[in-house]
Amino acid sequence: MTRQIIRLTGEDRVEFLQGLVTNDVARAPCWAAILTPQGKYLADFLIVPHGDGLLIDVDAALAPDLLRRLSMYKLRSKVVLEAVEMPVARGTGPAPEGAVPDPRHPALGWRLYGQAGDDGSDWDAIRVAHCIPETGIELIPNETYILEAGFERLHGVDFRKGCYVGQEVTARMKHKTELRKGITVLAIEGVAPTGTPITADGREVGTLYTQSGGRAIAHVRHDRVAAQMQAGEARLTPA
Repeated sequence: MTRQIIRLTGEDRVEFLQGLVTNDVARAPCWAAILTPQGKYLADFLIVPHGDGLLIDVDAALAPDLLRRLSMYKLRSKVVLEAVEMPVARGTGPAPEGAVPDPRHPALGWRLYGQAGDDGSDWDAIRVAHCIPETGIELIPNETYILEAGFERLHGVDFRKGCYVGQEVTARMKHKTELRKGITVLAIEGVAPTGTPITADGREVGTLYTQSGGRAIAHVRHDRVAAQMQAGEARLTPA
């Protein structure tokens, strides 16, 4: 786990983030994303109250662009943004003092800021078991739509908090009768590289992602999921 912490201080910090991200910052700790105006995912992160500020816990690979975008939106807001060196520990056993529950799912355990460490949990197995997407794998900047990636189920979007960047597109997708595409868990025999196309009877079904213990997370067209599917040399069936 390679994470970067962005610290946000200043009297406007909650109001500032509230107009940009998908979740209700006033209810932090929470999981949220920042989107393009067209509603596509750019980055996801945990927002955690810490002292007199907020911590944004983001994948290190996405941190420079996220910090740049937040700074661009700052304008006259009374906020200070800075990337800080702060280790992050995580685990699924008994939570140490000061740890914060991961807001996405109880199975993801806790995080502790200011200490390093990992209790050795099989995070891929946990994610596959509960269909939880990961930054840079199932969550792809400028491509993923958050509702197709399970953000509503995993408490990453709030439809009552008001406007944010990309909110109109997300709300329209929410009020469709049902999503045609999305992540799901499939049973798998064999293995195939992440990103391998899934097909059935010569038609494209979707894309294969994280695999663990005979199951896999895949992004699929729901109406094309079949009793027998293939991804490279692997065979897939509905789980």
